[in-house]
Amino acid sequence: MDIGIALPTMCRDYNRAATVEWSRLADQGPVSSISCGERMTYHNQEMWTTLAAAAAVTERVRIIANVSVVPAHPVALVAKQAATIDVLSEGRFTLGVGVGGRGGDYRSLGARADHRHERLDRAVAELRSLWAGESPSDGGDPVGPPCVQPGGPPLLAGALGPKSLARAARWADGVVAFSVGGVPDEIAWSAGAARRAWTDAGRGSPRLVSGCFYVLGIPDPQTVLHSFTAEYLDFLGSNNAAAAAGAMKTCDADALHRTLDAAEAAGLDEFILVPGSADRAVLDATLELIAAR
Repeated sequence: MDIGIALPTMCRDYNRAATVEWSRLADQGPVSSISCGERMTYHNQEMWTTLAAAAAVTERVRIIANVSVVPAHPVALVAKQAATIDVLSEGRFTLGVGVGGRGGDYRSLGARADHRHERLDRAVAELRSLWAGESPSDGGDPVGPPCVQPGGPPLLAGALGPKSLARAARWADGVVAFSVGGVPDEIAWSAGAARRAWTDAGRGSPRLVSGCFYVLGIPDPQTVLHSFTAEYLDFLGSNNAAAAAGAMKTCDADALHRTLDAAEAAGLDEFILVPGSADRAVLDATLELIAAR
C-alpha cells in the first residue's frame, strides 16, 4: 500500500516555506503523493495555486487534488487548471472530485448548490471531452493546454454513500474516502462499499484511497490534534465538532501504525496522512514512520 501525505494547508501556521519544504522533503522520501483540499470560506491557501507550486518543486511524487468541488466552478476552468498542473508535474497529477458539504463555499462563489450530484456527473463528462480537445462551444477554440496523461488525469470520486458511489462507479477511476479519526471499521466499510458499487456497475476493481487527520512528533500532540479537528469541523456545529475532536487518537506512532495496518488489511491502494500542524517536526516524524514500515 502506498502512503501519501497532505500539505498542511488547513493549519494556522502554514506558509510559503511549508509549501516548499514539505513538498521537497516528501519528494525525497518514502511518500507516494502530496495533496491538499479545497475550502473557500476558511483560512487555508487556495488549492490549485498550492498544488501548482508543489508540482513545480517536485519530480517524483504524484500531486493529488483532494478534492475539487466541481459543481461550484465553471467546468472549463477546472479542466484548464487540472491540465496545467498535469503539464507542470509532467503527468503526475490525479484529480479528486466531489460535491462538497459546505453551503458557505458555494455561496461565496456565487454558485448554486442544488442538484449537485447530477451536475457533477455532467461535469465529469465535460472534463473528459475538454481534455480530448473538444471545444466548449460551437465553433469555439478548445481549452488547453493538452494534458500529458492520455485522456487527462485519473479521476477519483470523493464519494461515501451508496447512491454517490453508484454514480461514481459509472465514471470514476476510483474513490478517495476519508476517516477523520482513522477508525479501522470505517476504513474497511468504505472500501467494501466502493468495491460493491464497482461490481454492481460491471466494472473491475476501483483504485481505493482514504486518509485521516493526525499529529506526530511535537509536544502535546493530542491537544494540537483535537484543536485542529474541532476548528476544521466547526461547520458541522460546535458540539458535533467537539465530539469528533475528543474521539481523535491518531497522535502517536502506535495509533498511526494501527490505522495504516487496517488500511492495508482492507486492501487500499493508498492512504493519505493529513497533518494537524505545519511544524517541520511533524513531517520529519512522519517520514521516519513511513520509512520504518
